[in-house]
Amino acid sequence: MYKDFAFLYDQLMADIDYKEWYLYIKNILARFNKEPKSILEMACGTGNLSYYFAKDGYDLTCFDLSSDMLSIAYNKLRKFKNITILNQNMIDFKLDRKYDGILSICDSINYIVNKDDLLQVFKNVKSHLNLDGIFIFDINSHYKLKEIIGTNTFVEDREDLLYIWQNYFDEKNNMGEFYLTFFVKEDNGQYRRFDEEHLEKAYRIDEIVELLKLADFSEIHCFHEFTFEKPFETSERVSFVALP
Repeated sequence: MYKDFAFLYDQLMADIDYKEWYLYIKNILARFNKEPKSILEMACGTGNLSYYFAKDGYDLTCFDLSSDMLSIAYNKLRKFKNITILNQNMIDFKLDRKYDGILSICDSINYIVNKDDLLQVFKNVKSHLNLDGIFIFDINSHYKLKEIIGTNTFVEDREDLLYIWQNYFDEKNNMGEFYLTFFVKEDNGQYRRFDEEHLEKAYRIDEIVELLKLADFSEIHCFHEFTFEKPFETSERVSFVALP
């Protein structure tokens, strides 16, 4: 779960085009002839995607496990009257309504590292989805976690921030282990260090499809990154669309 890193998240993820992601999801909705009025966004983080859906007038509920991430999201989104922000866990969230669309982006699904838990996530989504609804999410591919991130170290040195991202890929458990060390410049000119550890499970496409079927989704599609092409062996991100 994101802790101190939450307050640096937007700064470090500035290269991600959330508007492009929003437009891709809109294209998915059009492709599947869906015009949802209500949307649930799981693991919304600091609300970067949520902002575009709220701005566009959707009846939006979003949640995250990290209260630190949500505090940042709240500051971005509090001006909108059509949004509800909650502190919930993808595995066991329980809301008193159903939605036309449920979303989860930016490989949040990979953070569910146990297959039984992921099956529970999918069952939970299914139970909160209207009969004509749509579930859209993505994963970091097995290829990306093993071959691109793999057992590599990345370093970035900025004017007021240095971070070291050390990675290890556990082939036995198909698990990406990320060890992050940050040195953040404080107002007094000194640097504060903090460390975080994150795990992402490297799922193969057929594993995800099998779990969606076990969760009783009737129609499942997967695409290469931000396209409608079939995933390649070297696709780094795979988008999924599941219908009840």
